[in-house]
Amino acid sequence: MAITSKTQRKVVYLKFPPERSGRPIMCNLTRLFDLTFNILSAHILPRGEGRMTLELTGTSDNYKKGIEYLKDQGIKTENVAQKISRDEETCIDCGLCTSLCASQALSVNPESRKVEFDSEKCTACGMCTRVCPVNAMNVELENGD
Repeated sequence: MAITSKTQRKVVYLKFPPERSGRPIMCNLTRLFDLTFNILSAHILPRGEGRMTLELTGTSDNYKKGIEYLKDQGIKTENVAQKISRDEETCIDCGLCTSLCASQALSVNPESRKVEFDSEKCTACGMCTRVCPVNAMNVELENGD
């Protein structure tokens, strides 16, 4: 799928009931609704419930149809209504945030020894905001649905 101005990208948090965890639901989003997905994090809990943070890309109409499909499958969906930003001037490049960043959106450049932030990889989990000693990492609430 070519990304155009009519294409949107949204991060969604999904909760799967145990009976849905082993089904090809993500493949169906691609096949039936022409959505591409990027699994940012996924966990199967001890009782078989699934938890997944997913980035979906597609047209607005296909996105809405895909979300309805997920709901019809008994999957609870929540839009991730936050994103993480970094204040470059405040950051002291201590690297503490990099040790907790599961998505590897934060890393230390081996040459400059500066912390680099790739917002495209960020799953907005917020761990970096909790450990930053100078509050350089911030949660921003996004508007919209």
